[in-house]
Amino acid sequence: MNITEPGRIAERIVLLGRRESYVSLIDGGSELALLGGAMSYVVPEVLEQVERFGIDVKKITRVVILHSHFDHCGMIPFLKKRWPWAVVTASAKAKDLLSTPKVSQTIAAMNAAAAARYGRSDEVRRLGAEFTGIEVEQTVDDGDVLTCGDLELRVVGVPGHSSCSIALYEPTLKALFPSDAAGIACGDFFLSAGSSSFDQYQQSLEKLSALDVDVLCKEHYGAHVGDDARGYLARSIVEAARTRDLLVRAWRASRDITKATEAALDEISAGYPADFLPREILTIVVSQMVGYIARTIGDA
Repeated sequence: MNITEPGRIAERIVLLGRRESYVSLIDGGSELALLGGAMSYVVPEVLEQVERFGIDVKKITRVVILHSHFDHCGMIPFLKKRWPWAVVTASAKAKDLLSTPKVSQTIAAMNAAAAARYGRSDEVRRLGAEFTGIEVEQTVDDGDVLTCGDLELRVVGVPGHSSCSIALYEPTLKALFPSDAAGIACGDFFLSAGSSSFDQYQQSLEKLSALDVDVLCKEHYGAHVGDDARGYLARSIVEAARTRDLLVRAWRASRDITKATEAALDEISAGYPADFLPREILTIVVSQMVGYIARTIGDA
């Protein structure tokens, strides 16, 4: 089952946000942890849901950024102001990126554009939820374990979608939080987003597929539970192989990044959700993947 509505999706996991931009709250009893950072325009939903679901924000001791792309960390400055006791956690690579002024400026601009797209600019300003930069207070690496009350969040390094991507796995709940490292699915649409390194992206999928998963929480389009969760990573592996073949064919047909990107886009964007990121962003992602493939096969 694919759950795309906010609320409790498993015994100790709650989805907060909107269909196209979610964060996950995991309940360790004495502590809570927020996984993911969404975009600034999602703040109104999250505030309302925290109140509606009776969440004790004083127990949120940690906020984890699973990767540093603009649509996965936009709320963090606001949340840190609202919950100063919550430790902002990410990979060391994400910390390096987020401390770079140019990266921070780009994230701010893209969050502002997203707020404008959804008619939320005035509300974001009223709440003081504009992106103002992030200080990562704790870094983690593959194999590390973060405690959350009586639960353990095991860190899995999953580069490929981005160089800074991590996933979290909670073995007691058999719950996986891969962000975009496992692909982005909505109905028939599936984006294999190996935009940093397609080789590493596929290797990360194999790594994740070895985990015993009953719940898989994404940051776009909700969670998968039961058989759907167990089959999701297998689908991701198949889709990645199909996408790689498409990218290779598109590149070899033209030997031109722009033309190959346009050719691949037609197939990759089939069923593209209207509430997902603007098509210009998808074009950039596909162009990055085409460029990687061109360099990898040695005839760029």
